[in-house]
Order: sequence, then structure tokens, then C-alpha cells
Amino acid sequence: MLFDPTFAGALLAGLLSFLSPCILPMVPFYLCYMAGISMAELRSDQTIAPGAQKRLILSAIAFALGVTSIFMLLGMGATALGQVFRQWLEPLSWVAAAILIVFGLHFLGILRIPFLYREARIEAKVEPTTVVGAYIMGLAFGFGWTPCVGPALAAILMVASSLDAIWRGAALLFVYGAGMTAPFVLAAVFAKPFLAWMNRNRKYLGHVEKIMGVMLILFAVLIATGSVNAIADFMIRYMPWTTNFT
Repeated sequence: MLFDPTFAGALLAGLLSFLSPCILPMVPFYLCYMAGISMAELRSDQTIAPGAQKRLILSAIAFALGVTSIFMLLGMGATALGQVFRQWLEPLSWVAAAILIVFGLHFLGILRIPFLYREARIEAKVEPTTVVGAYIMGLAFGFGWTPCVGPALAAILMVASSLDAIWRGAALLFVYGAGMTAPFVLAAVFAKPFLAWMNRNRKYLGHVEKIMGVMLILFAVLIATGSVNAIADFMIRYMPWTTNFT
């Protein structure tokens, strides 16, 4: 399979989702919750106990797998639905592009959509400090709706609906999920350095929303004009090294 820029875009969208102001500041609390340690222990100069560190890393991996599992299922569903409505693909692409532009303008601060500030989560009854509990917590988070993940996820799902194979829809959402959750696992492995980095760069989080807004509008243009394949052809012609990523 030749290089497809939509997968690179999904990876970048996932990373920006993680770095967004409504997810990144919550990461330390999620880490403490899953590791069974207090925020004071995480902030202290002392190293995390080996048992807690191991539990933290395993829980983070299970959490990431839970989130990504839901995203992949959503991707498969979006692709299957897109195949059903294939004959109306062109008008639906314009509707999708219009929605993405509205989301993009929201992140750029040009207009505000109240429901995007709400967050819905499914409460899991399983103890999250266990691997199973962390996985179920990831499933619940994957079903949740947050101001930052919602529009970005919607954009990737709209792209998935235009794909010609269900496995490609699953793969696209796997890439998005990996982009969003891999940094979470790295944060668990390097919890204390991550916390220090986050405190130093907190002031830049607002810029991530702007970048996300531009990306969503760019996605809208690509979907409305059908330019994704043209971009892929351009990159293959003038940057043939990109085919090595497949």
C-alpha cells in the first residue's frame, strides 16, 4: 500500500488530542488514580516505588488498549456505513466538510459551540488499579465525549467513512488512537519528568487548540474537494521516500 497522508493526519490529530487543554492537564490525575498513589507522591522528589511504577505502566498500556479498541470499532462502523451510502458520497462529503469547518472555527475561537464544552463518561465499577479495570476505564473513555477529542474524532471518522475497506477504517482509527494514547504510556514510564515538562509548557496549551482548528478546516477542504489522493500522488512523485513508511 502506498503512503496515504490521511494516516499521517490521523496520527497528528491523535497527538494534538492528547496535548489539548482538556486532556493533558488531567493526565497526572489519571496516572495517580490508576497507580494507586497520591498527587503528592507523584510530585515529590522521591522515586516512585517499584511496585507502583510497574502497576502504573501496565495500567497505562491497558488503558490505551481500551481506548484504541473503541476507536477501531467506531472506524469499522464508519467505513461500513459509508459503503452503504456510497451513492450519496458527494453530497455527504459537503455536509461533513461543513461540520468540520464549524468545529475548526470553534477551536480558533471565532465561534463557540456550547455542547462541545460538555463531557460524557461511562462510570466503570471495576477497580482501575488492576489491568482489567484500566482496560475497562479505557473503554469508557473511548465512548466518552470531550471538547477536544469529539471534533477531532469526528473528522477521522468522516475520513474513515470514505474508505473502501472496513479494515482500512479500523487501521485509520488505530493510528488515531495510537497517536493519542502512546504519549499517555510514555507519561506513565517517565511520570516525574513528564510532570515537570507539563508544568513548564502549560502556557502553550492554548496554541494546540488553534492548530487543531486549522487541521479540522484542512480536513474539511480535503474531504470537500477530494484532494487526498492528489496529495498522496504529489508526495509519491516528489518525495518518494515516503513510500518507505508502508
